[in-house]
Amino acid sequence: MKVSTVTAPGTTELLDVEQPQPGPADILVRMRACGICGSDALYISIGGVPPRQGCTPLGHEPAGEVAHVGAEVNGVSVGDHVVINPMAAPSGIIGNGGATGALADYLLIENAVRGLSFEVIPDHIPWEVAALNEPMAVARHGANRCNPKPGDKVVVFGAGPVGLGATLAFKSLGAGHVVVVDILARRLDKALQIGADAVVNSTEENVVERLIELHGEGEAMWPGKAGTDIYLDAAGAPAVVNTALAAAKRHATLGVVGVHKEQVPIDFVNIMSNEITVTGSMGYPDEIFEVTKDLVENWEKYALIVSHTMPFDKVGDALELAATPGVADKVVITFP
Repeated sequence: MKVSTVTAPGTTELLDVEQPQPGPADILVRMRACGICGSDALYISIGGVPPRQGCTPLGHEPAGEVAHVGAEVNGVSVGDHVVINPMAAPSGIIGNGGATGALADYLLIENAVRGLSFEVIPDHIPWEVAALNEPMAVARHGANRCNPKPGDKVVVFGAGPVGLGATLAFKSLGAGHVVVVDILARRLDKALQIGADAVVNSTEENVVERLIELHGEGEAMWPGKAGTDIYLDAAGAPAVVNTALAAAKRHATLGVVGVHKEQVPIDFVNIMSNEITVTGSMGYPDEIFEVTKDLVENWEKYALIVSHTMPFDKVGDALELAATPGVADKVVITFP
């Protein structure tokens, strides 16, 4: 079979490898779709993930069809459609420095346990939507880390896949009003389509003033703060942190799920005096299959997050497309 592999800095190849042989505790999954993540571009640029630099299999957003079920595995049958937890693999995180990657014809799930390493989904869910399960779990964890309460007023910065997923998560968790901020009009249009209550183009509007219009004024040590309860940075830009803290009222929460590539100076006097909570978010300790139910129930909305689907034999072109800023939202590889 073939697997997309980082073989040198800036280089990926479709390598021929032996198809894995499942044991009695394993399942073998025929890949049907796998999303491309922003981290894939990072792994390619640095030549792979230690200790597998020079030979790092890619792909950690998998969905597929069960091709073989080991005798000791329960709750799944050949032909079932499944989504997979990349972090549960005993040989290392799938597509993130582990021994296997999901941008491959087949994926071996070792020590397979339903609800821990994989979950079965209905057959009517499109494969490209099923492949969103992993990044939507990242978004769900980001929302959960902010501890939203029913009725909370929320703003999500960044209308990429994780930001849109977080918007859906906040709505699912009972947020009363969700605003999405971005610099691209087409992404803001998509945010409205999936259910955002309002959007702000930060290149055209003053974000703080607009939030005050939408959420009212909030109590704070100094005037001019918005009534927003939760700010989620899904963009990873210093301007987002600065804007959120400039707007934040007393007891507001700032969550950070976007990856920052440079340090951001923070005014701690503001954080102290207004008792602002700042919380980070990484991965999905508990959300990988928590999000699956919502994905299945609202798959038509989640489907809007996918901007491009490309066949596996064009995976090199797809990786390049996904790494080009502002051109694509979520790129998903599909398999014959």
